[in-house]
Amino acid sequence: MRCVKRWYQSRSIFGLVLTCILATGLILAPVGASAFDFFGLFGSDEPPNPTPSTLPYRVEFMVHGDDDVKDALQDSSNFYKLRQDPPSDGEALAQRLTADFAPMLDALWGSGYYDTRIFVSVGAAQLELGQTEGEPVARAANAYQNRAVVPVTITVDTGPLFRLRNIAVIDASTHEPFPPEILPFYVLKLQPGDPAKAADLRAANARLIDYFRAQSHPLVKAPLPRPTINHALLTMDVTFSVDPGPKAGFGEVSINGPNGFDPSIVRSFIYLQPGQPYTPKALADTRKSVSSIPAVGSIRIREGDTLDPNGNLPIFVEVGDRARNLVGFTAGYSTVDGPTGSVYYENRNLFGGAESLRLEGDVFYAPPIFGIIANSFSGAQTFNNAGLGGRVTLGFVKPALYGSRVDFLLDAIAEKNRSGGGSFGGYADQLAGGTAALRYRVDETLAMQAGLKFEKGEATDALGRVNYQLLGVPLSIRYDETDKLLDPSRGVRVTAAATPYPSLFGSAGFTKASVTGSAYYAVDDDANYTLAGRAGFGSIFGETGGLANVPANYRFYEGGLATIRGYRYQTVGPATQLGFTIGGLSGFNATLEARIKVMDNIGVAPFFDVGGAFFGSLPFSGGGDTRMSAGVGLLYYTPIGPIRVDVARPLDPRRGDYPVVLYVSIGQPF
Repeated sequence: MRCVKRWYQSRSIFGLVLTCILATGLILAPVGASAFDFFGLFGSDEPPNPTPSTLPYRVEFMVHGDDDVKDALQDSSNFYKLRQDPPSDGEALAQRLTADFAPMLDALWGSGYYDTRIFVSVGAAQLELGQTEGEPVARAANAYQNRAVVPVTITVDTGPLFRLRNIAVIDASTHEPFPPEILPFYVLKLQPGDPAKAADLRAANARLIDYFRAQSHPLVKAPLPRPTINHALLTMDVTFSVDPGPKAGFGEVSINGPNGFDPSIVRSFIYLQPGQPYTPKALADTRKSVSSIPAVGSIRIREGDTLDPNGNLPIFVEVGDRARNLVGFTAGYSTVDGPTGSVYYENRNLFGGAESLRLEGDVFYAPPIFGIIANSFSGAQTFNNAGLGGRVTLGFVKPALYGSRVDFLLDAIAEKNRSGGGSFGGYADQLAGGTAALRYRVDETLAMQAGLKFEKGEATDALGRVNYQLLGVPLSIRYDETDKLLDPSRGVRVTAAATPYPSLFGSAGFTKASVTGSAYYAVDDDANYTLAGRAGFGSIFGETGGLANVPANYRFYEGGLATIRGYRYQTVGPATQLGFTIGGLSGFNATLEARIKVMDNIGVAPFFDVGGAFFGSLPFSGGGDTRMSAGVGLLYYTPIGPIRVDVARPLDPRRGDYPVVLYVSIGQPF
């Protein structure tokens, strides 16, 4: 996340490549010689050299019949997986082979093959499925001791493919089929004539359990079926027996831990109500909600084995503490914006009430802004065009005031910055201010926030210089029902915000409002194919007195990783006659992309971006600039979120735009 945040703030094209790679390497790389093999893509498949105390081997799979089962066999075979960890002698090698027959046979059954043969060759010695005497294989293997790598061949004859014939699901108490209104047949996802794969039967059995649990039957029981196989007809009949158990709601929620702060704070993030219908999704939402407390390090949710006297299911929540202090830094380099660096300190339990405090300092090169240089010839004051930019921020959160769902938030910032830059112009600002707010959490998906903000600063661009003092009332509402924070595949997110700034202290009065939403749809159950879309709109309205009276850092701009990839950050929008971007009173952006997993940890994401900013207070009014881009992202999935490399091309480039732009980030762009 640090890489992502710094990327957004530095607006670089190649920015933070070094930071993201180093951070990923430190997290993912094992200690030792392979510490720089960040992604595990550079290991050798060659067996070790023979020694007096080890007997390395090379294994080859020979499949007669359906060659597609080879991957399943390799995945099930410990003998294959342990080939880089050789046994000490032939006896240990034979034992390892013998133990491998059962999981390989299960893999073949899982693929629908029930008349199959498996045998192993080591030199002239053979060992077949069903045999337990491995001494000939052991002697043959020992002949290679300290001399050569043992050649091992695993030969599989799959035999014919079996198919499903009769499929039924019965109620374990009545021994009658469930009516369609109770259990739709599509839940099984099995049809007569399908390959009789044991893996598909296990998956169907799991779906039956999940379906009834989702229908508020937490104590459902469904043992694995015992199918009937007809070897003559090459068919399988299978009957699933399910005991749904009673419907139930949520009962008492018991909390164990944490040790460092009051459990009432954890309870305020649990929105389960007594008698509320039981669903696994509600428990997943509870886990996500409690995990959002920075002071929480671990959470485990257990369900009771029996219902309480009210027919509800007791829930047990166990919470562990996270380390209180965190210190870190990031560094990066951009071919456009130059070097960047930051250092931060975070305390996750400042006063023993799960309060979080974060202090952060950033330093970055401030690139020249030619629009300001051009304006300075007319006598307007400007900043030093060759200096460094910097930012200091403070963020404080006191969750669950008096055990309620209300959180107190305090933010402060001091900044000297330049945005945009290069031939498209931009703005420079220096400011200081802070915001105090209260946030009310309606539930795990919906939160509302209101506060008071004061900021004093000056902003300079091609239109001139604006000194301002603003006192505003920021209001916002956020709805988030997505399944994951960094890599959502299902759900919707919507954020709406509005901040009125009255005309006080001699500054223009205006209101700045915005709405941003994103939606995610997984085409398949495993989310290997996900469609993602985002759209955002914003407006500045009120008695502004014209665009030039609104501070440049408050106007709308588009461009960059967060809006229109392929264009420099905040350079798309209304411009002067000399072509210097000055921002607008309204803006919009939209993105559509497909996230496709081509392997378990590799994916691609073709995308299309469009956006613009305008002179008028309504998007597309008063004239402005709209741009489009397209490209593709390469994703590497890690336990901390996907690492993305996006290549974007402007579809309607301006003079000075790059033909291709590269971005690197951790997490999805939205």
